Amino acid sequence: MPATTSGRAATSGRAITSGRRAERPTNDALYDSLRDAITRREFPPGARLPETELAVRFGVSRAQIREVFALLEERGLIARIPNRGARVIRLSHPEIIELFDVREVLEGLCVRLATRNLPPDSWQDLVDLFDGPMERDVRERDFDAYLAKLSLFRRRTIDAAGSALLSDMLDRIHDRTRIFIYRMVLLPGRAEQGLEEHRRTLAAMRRADADEAEALKRENIRSARAMFERYAAHLT
Repeated sequence: MPATTSGRAATSGRAITSGRRAERPTNDALYDSLRDAITRREFPPGARLPETELAVRFGVSRAQIREVFALLEERGLIARIPNRGARVIRLSHPEIIELFDVREVLEGLCVRLATRNLPPDSWQDLVDLFDGPMERDVRERDFDAYLAKLSLFRRRTIDAAGSALLSDMLDRIHDRTRIFIYRMVLLPGRAEQGLEEHRRTLAAMRRADADEAEALKRENIRSARAMFERYAAHLT
């Protein structure tokens, strides 16, 4: 199967791709679609987002596009410049490294809380999923499927952590990091390494070892940071 990098398989399913439907899309659905277009680099860093063209494309008013632009700006994905319109944010190398450092702490905490809050056997379905099915995704280079399963792990641990504040912080960071996460998975050996790191994390969660699960998740983010620094010139 050919490698794919679209983030659509990993979203909530609300995303839309055209304005040909009878019902006008909600702001949430429109947000998902524009966020995914940015992630897929349909609008790369620094690119202008044409308000009128997007309104026609999605079958909505320019006012609704502006409302969604405000959400994207609030999430740190775009910047609206007076008299120049909206442009996709271009993160600097130090900003990306800072995001990795914050992710390490917050995602480690999230896994710790999730492990403490749920019975160990709650994670067995993910242990199984990250075994045969996800190994097949990596082998066949089906990165949409691979990323969808990572997204499931992420959502399950966030929900199990039971912290609305932590959930909001992680969602905001995830929105900002999606654009290079989907490119990083194509790097040599990264998918295999990430899979093995998540397997070890899930094994610790299955043993109810919250300390080890947190340590392993933090190690996973550190290895992603190291990979980013090695290939930064190709990712930004």
